[in-house]
Amino acid sequence: MPRRYDPDRRQRIIDAAIRVVGEKGLAGLSHRSVAAEADVPLGSTTYHFKTLDELMVAALRQANEGFVKVVVSRGGLEDTGADLATELAGLMGEWLAGDRTGVELECELYLAALRRPALRPIAAEWAADLADRLARRTDPLTARALVALLDGICLQVLLTGMPYDEEYAREVLARVIP
Repeated sequence: MPRRYDPDRRQRIIDAAIRVVGEKGLAGLSHRSVAAEADVPLGSTTYHFKTLDELMVAALRQANEGFVKVVVSRGGLEDTGADLATELAGLMGEWLAGDRTGVELECELYLAALRRPALRPIAAEWAADLADRLARRTDPLTARALVALLDGICLQVLLTGMPYDEEYAREVLARVIP
């Protein structure tokens, strides 16, 4: 039987993994659950991703790209005339106002790096990329502090179920920015 040409299969598997984690959390992620969600044979998931860690790395990388798209689309981090605290608070608000499943997924995968060393470099890439962007507007130490503060605000919003308070975020961010 000839092999079916399916150039988008790997991407469909990643997308399915994101949906599975969004619906069932990391505990529900398996090659079998992803294969069923992607409507591909089980062997396809293990062909493209030998381990679940490899699949989670691909999913986290894709989730990180979603945040970077929000950063780039706003453009305010590059505008030296824009108030950085206001821009960051607005950026966080836009990100949290989007598909909450995607935000929760990204945070869940990000935190999974605590127990899965394969995810740590991807989580670190996200933090380093944002810190590098912020360091163009402030010093590197402040940039890292801002990333940590954004992480904390995001986790508080997601864990408490409280609505995002953009004015509060702007005020605390402004306190960190020299």
